[in-house]
Amino acid sequence: MALAASLKEADITAALAACQAADSFKHKEFFVKVGLTAKSPDDIKKAFAVIDQDKSGFIEEDELKLFLQNFSASARALTDAETKAFLKAGDVDGDGMIGMDEFATMVKG
Repeated sequence: MALAASLKEADITAALAACQAADSFKHKEFFVKVGLTAKSPDDIKKAFAVIDQDKSGFIEEDELKLFLQNFSASARALTDAETKAFLKAGDVDGDGMIGMDEFATMVKG
């Protein structure tokens, strides 16, 4: 996956292992474990571009559901509850999507 190029494989594996069980995904913990919080703003923009699969400039709910698969093709999809909580945490302006600035704030927060 494209995100593996800027992140350590061991960090990705550990972060995915920590949220293998349904309803165990916590975005703040995941960003720290996978190493994204320590990355530069440019690297965070690159990660956003990978997650924004339809290149709309926003991460929508359907893209969030498949969030973990951006790190490993074999990763599970997020549950509906995890997806909704993730979207609620990042969608500061209430438009139902996460923009680049909102994503960067989530990662660094």
